[in-house]
Amino acid sequence: MTHFADRLADAVRRKGNAVCVGLDPRWESLPAALRTADPAADYEAFCTRVLEIVAPLVPVVKPQAAFFEALGPAGFVVLQRLMAKARELGLLTILDGKRNDIASTATAYADAAFGVWGADALTINGYLGRDAVEPFMASARKASGGVFVLVRTSNPGAGQFQDLECAGKPLYRHVGAAVTAWARENVGACGLGDVGAVVGATHPRELVLLRGEMEPVIFLVPGYGAQGGTAADVLPAFRPDGLGAVVNSSRGILFPYKPDDAAWEAKIERATRDTIAALALPGTSG
Repeated sequence: MTHFADRLADAVRRKGNAVCVGLDPRWESLPAALRTADPAADYEAFCTRVLEIVAPLVPVVKPQAAFFEALGPAGFVVLQRLMAKARELGLLTILDGKRNDIASTATAYADAAFGVWGADALTINGYLGRDAVEPFMASARKASGGVFVLVRTSNPGAGQFQDLECAGKPLYRHVGAAVTAWARENVGACGLGDVGAVVGATHPRELVLLRGEMEPVIFLVPGYGAQGGTAADVLPAFRPDGLGAVVNSSRGILFPYKPDDAAWEAKIERATRDTIAALALPGTSG
């Protein structure tokens, strides 16, 4: 199969944008017409319709595993069906689980992501070091997939540990350097590796700094929209050719309506198109 970074680059070029739609379903925010006594079925109905709406428009979706896991076994079944539906619609998938562990446990998490769920990429936490990241990279490479390692996250408390000075620079830059080295191990024809970095839009200065230090690394950029990141904040995440990053929007695209609004589907489509227009970049149009 084609290298993950090349598949992502091709999808971005074909769709003319680098928007990633996060699937973070919240039952209380779903359209009232879809809500029943079966939240798992409601999530499936809603997310399936979202996938159908956004598939012609964006290259990537990012299901957040936690919302489905919270529903128990039924939620796992729904997640698997949605991953399959996304593939059927031609979308790349990033499973957002922020996994990490060591040895056989890490391998089990990785094999689940790329085998059971069939994800194209998985978010992981690199805090345990290379030996804990290795099983995820190995499973991803076997499946021609990718991993996105947390480097500078978008939450307000990110700096508590990530900004700690270590050998003359903040910890997140050491993590970024390690991710860059791992990405260089397997680079696609587009010049980008299969190990990416999660770098939040809510830290624009750090985003600029890291882009300069992490040339072969794809950035997954959360924090745009509802969390406060702006289009101007995320533009430095990209290379001049419009590649090198995908920008996630979850709440801003999923819930631009009131629950009793009968036009919720049209408003999701409009929110998607508005996000694409706001993040328009040179070099991405097909």
